[in-house]
Amino acid sequence: MTDSPITLPFGAQTTAAEVVAGTDLGDRRAVVTGGSSGIGRETARVLAAAGAEVTIGVRDMAAGTRVAREITPPSGPGSVRAARLDLADQSSVRSFVAAWRGPLHMLVLNAGVMAPPLERTKEGWEVQFATNHLGHFALAGGLHEALAAAHGARVVVVSSVGHVNGDVLFDDINFERHPYDPWAAYSQSKTANVLFAVEASRRWAPDMITVNALNPGRITATRLGRHIGDISHSPARFEASSTDVSWKDVPQGAATSVLLAASPLVEGVTGRYFEDCNEAAPHHPGVRRGVAAHAMNPQRAALLWQVSLDMLTAAATTT
Repeated sequence: MTDSPITLPFGAQTTAAEVVAGTDLGDRRAVVTGGSSGIGRETARVLAAAGAEVTIGVRDMAAGTRVAREITPPSGPGSVRAARLDLADQSSVRSFVAAWRGPLHMLVLNAGVMAPPLERTKEGWEVQFATNHLGHFALAGGLHEALAAAHGARVVVVSSVGHVNGDVLFDDINFERHPYDPWAAYSQSKTANVLFAVEASRRWAPDMITVNALNPGRITATRLGRHIGDISHSPARFEASSTDVSWKDVPQGAATSVLLAASPLVEGVTGRYFEDCNEAAPHHPGVRRGVAAHAMNPQRAALLWQVSLDMLTAAATTT
């Protein structure tokens, strides 16, 4: 990050539609993972309303098809379609990639799971790391050529302020020796999201692909907290402090994703972490804002990239 974070004329209460007001996306194609509900649905809706051809990656095709129909603009060039994508299933990720044709201008890595009971994929991976990071890592890597073909593509990675609570446990990513803590696993996966953006922005700069991460804020009425009931009763380390921004509705929660995916104000910006539609300042202990130093560390970002590749390679050789 720079010493002076990027500041824009938006804030915590800005909506997704407001950040792209007047922007024409009529010649752009987008993929939004987790696009059938919550801020993913709103992200897809707003991009399509601005003219983009949007594909929402969904686990439930019946629900995804219904949502695509509901949020497709009644007129104009914008459209929404659903395609099956289960990020915890690498064969599903590979199928999605294999079916893609042509350039891809916007890839919004939005889907996620938060603090479920211990669950493992068929590879033995802890499901939050497998879904929130490895699935998106494989998807973005598989779509790299399509992104490069767009000559100015943007990758947007939805992380969380929860990343400030912990780094990646490189010595035990899958909690095979440590007691499983759902919140530690969540923090690890959200830190991995930011580290991915740091390393991908470096590796893909020659291809004119920008990659940024973001904290959408605390959003009311989404399915992310389905494993923990009322998120406002989550552990104390995840509670808001007096300096936190208040809860957002879904249109406000999707605003930073849409900003990074489509706004001309961040053209060429890469390798950054945003919140409330502005680049975040460094995190300070005791305040639930900002980006932690461990998530922006280039050495750890490079290490995570290699570890992720090794995990995917090992899984491919055993299936």
